[in-house]
Amino acid sequence: MEAGPLLHEFPLTFEAGQRTEAVGPLFYYESSEAFEQWAFTPFLTYRRDRLIDGEELDFVYPFMTYDRFGEEYKWRFFLMTSFSGGRKQDDQSRRFTLFPIVFSQWTRGGSMDYFAIFPLGGTIRDRLNRDEMRFLLFPLYGRTRKGDMVTDNYLYPLFHWREGRGLRGWQFWPLAGHETKVPGVATNGWGEVEVVPGHRKTFVLWPLHFRHDLELGTTNEVRYRVWLPIHVRQRSPARDSTSWLWPFFTYTEDRAGQYREWDMPWPLVVFARGEGKQVNRVWPFYSRARSRTLQSDFYLWPIYKYNRSHSAVHDRERMRLLFFLYSRTSLCYLETGEKDLRWDLWPLFSRWRDADGRERLQVLSVLEPLLPRNEAIERNYSTLWSLWRSERDVARGRASQSLFWNMYRRDVMPGARKWSALFGLVRYETGPAGRKLRIFQVPVVNRKPGGGQAAD
Repeated sequence: MEAGPLLHEFPLTFEAGQRTEAVGPLFYYESSEAFEQWAFTPFLTYRRDRLIDGEELDFVYPFMTYDRFGEEYKWRFFLMTSFSGGRKQDDQSRRFTLFPIVFSQWTRGGSMDYFAIFPLGGTIRDRLNRDEMRFLLFPLYGRTRKGDMVTDNYLYPLFHWREGRGLRGWQFWPLAGHETKVPGVATNGWGEVEVVPGHRKTFVLWPLHFRHDLELGTTNEVRYRVWLPIHVRQRSPARDSTSWLWPFFTYTEDRAGQYREWDMPWPLVVFARGEGKQVNRVWPFYSRARSRTLQSDFYLWPIYKYNRSHSAVHDRERMRLLFFLYSRTSLCYLETGEKDLRWDLWPLFSRWRDADGRERLQVLSVLEPLLPRNEAIERNYSTLWSLWRSERDVARGRASQSLFWNMYRRDVMPGARKWSALFGLVRYETGPAGRKLRIFQVPVVNRKPGGGQAAD
């Protein structure tokens, strides 16, 4: 279906389904066996995944978003305010957050309910990497709990008292502080007994002097001695490190990592040698760094930057010029040798080709090179500024091209071809049913296979 710039319907290239675009880039709807999606760009976008029972809704992304997976859902308002709910361990819950002011949660059983208005007072549970937090007129008083460790803060961060299993500590920052933890044992998730390391920590006139003994009770006890900026020393069976006039001169011998390193100062001038790590760096002029699984190079940073990561499953490479002006990313699946490739030249184009032979090119790519593979950006904004879109699926024998919101469009399917110009006012198609040409909706050519005239 084609009705000038008002309406254009065409098949999806990468899977069986249809897409409809209307009023240029302002509305689109597409549907397949796997998903259904519609949008009034750039204001409102909705997507429903049929296979995993999930939904996504964006309103002027990222101002407001909604995500649902099964019975779990979450509303977010400009990444600061959120409201969520669903089932968690068979307990229905609802959560509201106006970060960093209001934190609240309601559960059916009530055991995990909490409410807090910062900085006046309240309780927060299972948030901000703590099991529980209580405060009153913060920073006057606050209490945090993580596991069996409880910390009481008064006039945070000036004074605190900390207790736990085998642990005692205090600090009057920045004058002095001391904390000790006795080594112990615990049973892990596999039912095995393992050592829980202990420590002794002392500071005087923070950050000038530290004396830390870590990993006590293990085979790799670590001793830190710090007198800033004169001298910093670390000693352990696995690693020794010494700094003079920190951070200007540092020498490290890492026996566990199998390398030696000289920093003058770190991270600007670094040299390392060994099986586990090799580095030559003089920032911003030159750097080459290698480990067993990682590689990082740059020349005249940020003019040229290269990163590589290697594992038993894949090999990933990325090259960038001038931050994000140009980048090339390659992900190779080692078992099959197939690759995912992506090229970006900001703001001119983005192009990718995956291991299944599917390809896409977009000319004018404003945010995509800065936030690659961000599906929300593609759903909400890509159709607005893309002047040229091209897709090809080699395995399915399908391809499509679109210029300026379908002012010109071409679709290729097995045994059939379609193209249109002037937003569908000129249309031509050929396939098993013959050839057809229409100009301003007037049939000009309408032939059956073999040269006969088809009925209009």
